[in-house]
Amino acid sequence: MRIILNGESTDIINVNTVDDLIRELNLKGRLAVEVNQQIVPRSLFHSQKISTGDRIEIVHAIGGG
Repeated sequence: MRIILNGESTDIINVNTVDDLIRELNLKGRLAVEVNQQIVPRSLFHSQKISTGDRIEIVHAIGGG
C-alpha cells in the first residue's frame, strides 16, 4: 500500500497499524504520530489502522531546557 510518510510517498508491505509501521521503520524512543492530521495517542498505536493514501507524520520527541 502507498502512504505519505513525513511528506514523502512511501510503499509499505505487511503494515496494518501505527505500531506495525513503527516496528517496520525500526524507530525507537519517544515518538509523536499524526495520521491524517489527527494526533494518535501512544495507547492507540496498536489499534490505529493505516489505509492506502493516509498522510502520516512521525517525529521524535526531544526534551530540553
